[in-house]
Amino acid sequence: QVQLLESGGGLVQPGGSLRLSCAASGSIFSIYALGWYRQAPGKQRELVATRTSSGRTNYTETVKGRFTISRGNAKNTVALQMNSLKPEDTAVYFCHASGVIATKWGESYDYWGRGTQVTVSS
Repeated sequence: QVQLLESGGGLVQPGGSLRLSCAASGSIFSIYALGWYRQAPGKQRELVATRTSSGRTNYTETVKGRFTISRGNAKNTVALQMNSLKPEDTAVYFCHASGVIATKWGESYDYWGRGTQVTVSS
């Protein structure tokens, strides 16, 4: 089993910054990609940013130039630096791990964290 633990959410004023962190733990041989999704009230969950183990990144258009996804300091961790935050960034942010393999020849699975609230308001 794999657990994803998010941290770093909170309340910030428009134009402010927050940094989210996610740590994956458990039976992990490798992870193809770690990333962040978000879900605002009444809306579908959407991709924010992802980073593959090789370093390739992908961002949704609305956060390009403001958010940066990077590898964390520890293995199997990822961070999301969010700058110039806007009220429309308000959502629950979920960490997502894709292509998680527990053993070298095992099947791959995807996992979700429980989410962390980000609120951008004055």
